[in-house]
Amino acid sequence: MRLTRDGKTGFVALGPANRVAVVDGTTHAVRKYILVGQRVWQMAFTSDEKYLFVTNGVSNDVSVIDVAAERAVKTIQVGELPWGVAIMD
Repeated sequence: MRLTRDGKTGFVALGPANRVAVVDGTTHAVRKYILVGQRVWQMAFTSDEKYLFVTNGVSNDVSVIDVAAERAVKTIQVGELPWGVAIMD
């Protein structure tokens, strides 16, 4: 799970469900589900929290989520079984 700095929005990796849940930080209700690659594992925000990068281990790719729009905007093919992600600005 990753939470925005202001605590208003949480993103929860749902593993084999191939989705990321977007959760309201106040009510804890799920606002929506974002479809990503297969077996979502780890997530990391860019320093400005504009994007969330999500590793998809079985589909060998990384999904890029637009945080404000709450939707996946890009898929990047990477090496075999990506597990972790780190953003270094």
